[in-house]
Amino acid sequence: MPMHVECLSHTPLHGYYDPAPEIVAEVERVHAAARARVEAFDPELVVVFAPDHYNGFFYDVMPPFCIGVAASAIGDFNSLAGPLDVPRDLALGLAEAVMAQDLDVAVSYRMQVDHGCAQALEALTGALDRYPVIPVFINSVAPPMATCRRARLLGDAIGRYLSRLDRRVLVVGSGGISHEPPVPEIDGASEEVAERLIAGRNPPPASREARQARTVAAARAFTAGDSHLHPLNPEWDREFLAMLAGGELLRVDGMTNDAISRDAGKSAHEVRTWIAAFAALAASGPYCAQLEYYRPILEWIAGFAVMQADPVA
Repeated sequence: MPMHVECLSHTPLHGYYDPAPEIVAEVERVHAAARARVEAFDPELVVVFAPDHYNGFFYDVMPPFCIGVAASAIGDFNSLAGPLDVPRDLALGLAEAVMAQDLDVAVSYRMQVDHGCAQALEALTGALDRYPVIPVFINSVAPPMATCRRARLLGDAIGRYLSRLDRRVLVVGSGGISHEPPVPEIDGASEEVAERLIAGRNPPPASREARQARTVAAARAFTAGDSHLHPLNPEWDREFLAMLAGGELLRVDGMTNDAISRDAGKSAHEVRTWIAAFAALAASGPYCAQLEYYRPILEWIAGFAVMQADPVA
């Protein structure tokens, strides 16, 4: 079972508030190179580990992990919208295999994914449905969250299942690295905001546009240095990326939620998607990883990175 891993950052701000044109072109070149690698690999199945930003998952029921048995993208921030081509039997088999490893995971027959998943599929494949895809949600913004160790174990269990398939599998991790965009928190929220975090699915267009405007305004303030948001932490980013590249996955077990928020920002918990993706690859043995790109991009409020990996021959 050949497997290839692509992990990449995403941003809702691309096209809304961009850095200098040469940096945008730089990122687009890196994405084009990643897409060329995926085309050369020609996957028969894609598994995407992705977060959500209170677009598909809410506090009415907030699972730590969820596997989509059927899914569609909502198209927030001008990302692609529409159905994903989810192979139902494989997705259900994946869920059963994970639970057989004593890991609790929810399933959804109507999963909604946002830009956190859709942007990765667009960057790597050019579409939502070019290949069969199984989306795996990892809660990365809504406390309480599972530990990084549990994310590693989830990836390991999924990798063991994938290793038994006679298919070429692309594993994607979408999220991270250090960043703290203006995602609301339920602790201390007003009644209106709390209700939106509990039951805010399918908001009216005006509500979505207002949210996008608030995010753009926050990015402008962040870039100008007039923001309470956690600063980017390139040193933390590079240490995390080096840990993955070096195959030191057991070290993530010591990464506590409090320390991640303190050192890298409250949305840096999205690194769980990278951890799970690399753990899925490591389940079959040693791997070789290559960091293709890293740059802290203030306008996108993100430590922006792209990394690929393959099994050691």
